[in-house]
Amino acid sequence: MPETRRTPQHKPRPLVDLAVSIVIPSLILMKLSSEERLGADGALLAALAFPLGWGLLELLKYRKFNWIALLGMVSVLLTGGIGLLQLDSQWLAIKEAAVPGIIGIAVLASTRTRFPLIRTLLYNPNVLDVERIQEQLELKGKTRDFEVRLLRATYMLSGTFFFSSAMNYALAKWIVVSPAGSEAFNAELGRMTLLSYPMIAIPSMLMMIAIFYFLWQTIHGLTGLSLEDIMAKRGEGK
Repeated sequence: MPETRRTPQHKPRPLVDLAVSIVIPSLILMKLSSEERLGADGALLAALAFPLGWGLLELLKYRKFNWIALLGMVSVLLTGGIGLLQLDSQWLAIKEAAVPGIIGIAVLASTRTRFPLIRTLLYNPNVLDVERIQEQLELKGKTRDFEVRLLRATYMLSGTFFFSSAMNYALAKWIVVSPAGSEAFNAELGRMTLLSYPMIAIPSMLMMIAIFYFLWQTIHGLTGLSLEDIMAKRGEGK
């Protein structure tokens, strides 16, 4: 029988993601944009090639469709378009605010559907033992109470994206003031990308941790399960 090729399992590599998507592109924009090196357009294309190529490689290798990764790639392409077409830098600020803003609106809109996005992002079988939690909630008659608090957590989750949207806009307006397509524009774009991590990404991550803590406290309070009980078990039955 022919051997079935299995898709390799995706393993998170945050340091590699950070280096490829933020550090390397930022350094290229800040150091290689002069006419003696790559030039403004050449440096912009080289910087954009890293996160775009990495995103496509991950998609092809692991065959896992990810809406957040897709939005990231669209964001990269829009940034490149603004620079190469030499549009007003105001469009960069709008673009920086639009991507997390759209995700925040999608999270809110999902509360009106059967599949709220918080179930995909946090309350899912890859993170939590959802089956066991639901069992205990039904046993104790707390399902309705849990749904109300899960909705509250969804509003908190959307708030983290709206925070990111507002901060992205403010950071872009503050730092990127030179005409698009210039060496100075590229340097400012690189500086903005580097600063976005400590000023936006880390606070947003801390907010996500706080939401997860709220979710855990809610589950523990309603079911009596410990943290070890509610976490998804990996490798069982294999």
